[in-house]
Amino acid sequence: MNALPFAYLIPIFLIALYLILKKKKVAIDPLTDVDKKILDDYVGYYHNLDSTDKLKFEQKVATFFSTVKIEAVGLEMTTLDELLIASSAVIPIFGFDDWQYKNLTSVLLYPDTFNKDFQFEGGERNIMGMVGTGYMNGQMILSRSALRHGFSKSAGKENMAIHEFVHLLDKSDGATDGIPENLMAHEYTLPWIKMMHEEMEKIEDNKSDINPYAITNQAEFFAVVSEYFFEKPELLKDKHPELYFQLSHIFAQQPAG
Repeated sequence: MNALPFAYLIPIFLIALYLILKKKKVAIDPLTDVDKKILDDYVGYYHNLDSTDKLKFEQKVATFFSTVKIEAVGLEMTTLDELLIASSAVIPIFGFDDWQYKNLTSVLLYPDTFNKDFQFEGGERNIMGMVGTGYMNGQMILSRSALRHGFSKSAGKENMAIHEFVHLLDKSDGATDGIPENLMAHEYTLPWIKMMHEEMEKIEDNKSDINPYAITNQAEFFAVVSEYFFEKPELLKDKHPELYFQLSHIFAQQPAG
């Protein structure tokens, strides 16, 4: 008597499971040839990859587009803008097979710098990018002018968008503190903290070529030296070999070869 209702439940359960799994699948559109040309022209990191790694990079960019919403505020979004944002996200995680920014749902692109009230017109505006907290949690705001400058030849060791995505990686363990515990083996933690503070002292004494903004706190130090690591890896390896070594372990990649 009780077996018949149970038998009916099995196909219902299977249908429900199928619908849940189907809903979780997100369509990933591959990049077009035009997209790849833009990446090759504007993203030095991508340009320097071999063909196999370029394909991997393209797949990661496509996955980012399928999982994170990019929205324009006060401007008309271009394909270049979208690809630079996605590249900024992919570069720090390129060494990891399946990393996704679970703490990010959307990226808002502003025309220019903005203030703490998220206004990008009038008044004092000096913020180029930020990772949202509180009611803005899960969102990132970037300035288009700073985004594009970061991928220009005049940017040197700096790339604001990469800086903000490194903050997200740092935050993934629950604390934005410059110690990315999800990305580094436990035995590297104390040496990393020691190295950070030693280098911060050198910056304070004008004995380092690292951007002085790095001495703000540990989180900013990590983000600033990560910009340096990805933008001028050969120079960082030459001037700060131990720092380069630590970052290569954290990000699981060797951009200087």
